[in-house]
Amino acid sequence: MQAQSVNLASVTESSTWIPSTDGPRTLGERAFAALHEGIVSGDLKPGQRLRIEELAGALNMSHLPIREAIRQLENCGLVEHVPHRGARVTELSIEDLIQIYDARLMFEPEIVRRGADNFTDADAAIAREALDRHVEAGEQDRRVEAWQAHTDFHFALYTPCRSAWLIRLATPLWESSQRYRLTMSTLNAEQRRKEAAVEHEQLLAACVAHDGDRAATILHDHLVKSANLITDQMGGERVFSLATA
Repeated sequence: MQAQSVNLASVTESSTWIPSTDGPRTLGERAFAALHEGIVSGDLKPGQRLRIEELAGALNMSHLPIREAIRQLENCGLVEHVPHRGARVTELSIEDLIQIYDARLMFEPEIVRRGADNFTDADAAIAREALDRHVEAGEQDRRVEAWQAHTDFHFALYTPCRSAWLIRLATPLWESSQRYRLTMSTLNAEQRRKEAAVEHEQLLAACVAHDGDRAATILHDHLVKSANLITDQMGGERVFSLATA
């Protein structure tokens, strides 16, 4: 992916956040993509203020597309407006985590169940390619690439549900939960990575076999394990139970 290097020293403590220029066409879309990537990857930290003047300078844009992008990020739940202080990246909290995963557990198992019913050989090829990219990037510790491939894999299983509205509902929940996933070392530990790799293979196999109930159960427990690991690391109590326990 081609990217433009910009000096973000005044915007973020991380020097690794380089906004992508591929894909989006309008300035507002480019600003949204750049800030979105920075927030979801964790390079723009929870609670960090988003100063429009600094962001405009860093991205070489006027204030207008930056304001538009921040409004869109507020709608996604990734940014919050603090009276008299402006916009900041939404904080991470156990309460927020529980609400996110509670909603994901309502939607995503049903989405993958429907997707499995409609799964085709072409869908399987797309999912396999994404999963192979995810494994390779994870083994080489390419965090952003691994995150994107992981997203591509799951949504390759969800898209065959043939409901644009279900995908729209799942997307912001997925993105918000990824912020927690990428900042929690327990999810990146070798043991959990190996377990997740097995679960991904089982999930794909269930979709290929058009076994929607099994796919839903595997995904449910896959999500629960992630939620519980994050909750443990944040010092909270586990609230979700495995379907197969």
